Amino acid sequence: MTAPAPTTTAAEALVRQLESYGVEYVFGLCGHTNIAFLDALGRSSIEFVMARHEQAAAHAADGYARVSGKPGVLLVHAGPGMMNAVTGVATAALDSVPLITISGDVPSYYHGRHPHQEVNLHADADQTAIYRPFVKRAWHIHRAEDLTRFTERAFWTATSGRKGAVLLNVPMDLFSRQVRVVDYPLVEQVATPALSDADAARIAELLVNAKRPLIYLGGGLRGPAGRAALLDLAEHLDIPVAHSLMAKGTLPDRHPLVMGMTGFWGLELTNDYTRDTDLVLALATRFAETDASSWDSDYTWRFPPAQLIQIDIDAAEIGRNYPVALGAVADVNHAVPAITAAVRALAPERVSRPGLRETITTARTTLFESSQERGRSDDFPLRPERILEDLRTVLPSDSVLVTDVGWNKNGVAQCYELPEDGRFITPGGASTMGFGPAAAVGVQIAAPERVVVALVGDGGMSAQLPAIPLAVEQGLPVIFVVMNNRAHGTIADLQAGNFGQSFGCEFLDRDGNPASPDFAALGRSCGADGYLVETPEGLGEALRDAVARRRPAVLDVPMVNEPVPTPGHWNIKDIYQGVFE
Repeated sequence: MTAPAPTTTAAEALVRQLESYGVEYVFGLCGHTNIAFLDALGRSSIEFVMARHEQAAAHAADGYARVSGKPGVLLVHAGPGMMNAVTGVATAALDSVPLITISGDVPSYYHGRHPHQEVNLHADADQTAIYRPFVKRAWHIHRAEDLTRFTERAFWTATSGRKGAVLLNVPMDLFSRQVRVVDYPLVEQVATPALSDADAARIAELLVNAKRPLIYLGGGLRGPAGRAALLDLAEHLDIPVAHSLMAKGTLPDRHPLVMGMTGFWGLELTNDYTRDTDLVLALATRFAETDASSWDSDYTWRFPPAQLIQIDIDAAEIGRNYPVALGAVADVNHAVPAITAAVRALAPERVSRPGLRETITTARTTLFESSQERGRSDDFPLRPERILEDLRTVLPSDSVLVTDVGWNKNGVAQCYELPEDGRFITPGGASTMGFGPAAAVGVQIAAPERVVVALVGDGGMSAQLPAIPLAVEQGLPVIFVVMNNRAHGTIADLQAGNFGQSFGCEFLDRDGNPASPDFAALGRSCGADGYLVETPEGLGEALRDAVARRRPAVLDVPMVNEPVPTPGHWNIKDIYQGVFE
């Protein structure tokens, strides 16, 4: 007689599966729908990183995934819990970050009866529908036996092709049901889409014959082999490289062929070059609105007359915003080495474009040195570029800067000379205020030996105050630098410039006086070190102390409100002025 197959709870089976996939951390919050899973997790080798708000947990899981290279795993509760995480999960999804969200749900046998916290009012209950517009796939588990099978599919989907977020929605009773012990090993990615030799040769021929080519780089080229090949390609054919916001740091900022960002925050030189080029090799980029000056050919990119070669792992991005002469669905980390090899075979001699490197170097040096000169100002409250200069001077070269939105993101992207071994992490696709503080916690978990700085505005810090106790409770030496202008400064500038006032954008008390929490005191109340900067020299002193102490620290830095230079174009200004074409 055959012995019955061993059984366990679905929650135990799921935890065992996560361990087998190499998961070391699960980020999230508890709720009555997921505590059976938490109970099983508590007996495993996996560490549960408990946040105080689901959005903070999602951003932390996102930051961890960006630096570790592993998928982030997020656990949330039904209804308000999983809805609180929407912004964080969508931020990861839009930046192609692999994130697996496991949400508890109401008991399967009460579905549609409006039990406690069910998402159900005017339509049938379906909380997975909230996530469907931005996740790659959402699974609602109907049988406990399917949980581990769908979990394997979730990991595969999140990490293959264009990486992204997925959702596993689990009615709470299924976690506690008995299932047979069945292993679903994770499918190994033995191959990724690559260019054929013939396609690489076609692209090489176009590049070699172009009179004024340009490489435009997005955020998908992260592998060392791909980056080395890109640098070799650019130097061999003397081709300038422009990049999107998300690609800053892929190549060294001071390289004489790196032109920097295009579009709204791009240099005049870079935008001029995009309009006059005859061939663009675009690598893993969506041509986002701000990177393309609202797709206005008077400012940035002209296709045609220029020809566009677009390579992306996501077929839907090919030709989305501009017509292509040649499109290829491939992983750029494999495509670029193939193109470089084909170019060297076709044109063994190095190409030189007289004056090009000198022109780029002059423009970029002027940008960085002008910013550094303004950063030497002893004005107080500090000018934003003084804050960037002090960071650049004090921080170790391999520090990770995690920004939010506003001056911290735009200023760093445009005029902060990132050290070659440094890292810049920012929310690109969603441009999410509140990303920086919690994402920095996840980054520090993934890179415990590095200095991690959350460079955020007072609005962004206020949006994610739970990040401070999260860092303290995890024993993580994140340095929260709060650029405090007592306003949503970028929007205040935008409104003042177009409407003559900044109503609803500044933090004021009932008498109209500027108001702000004492973020340093708040940090100390949570168990972190707190520094209130009160002199021009105070920021540098506080940074040095915080770096040396290796403890969670909050630096409250009074800052004047100055707009980031915007040489490009964004047509929302036309909308404000009532100008439509």
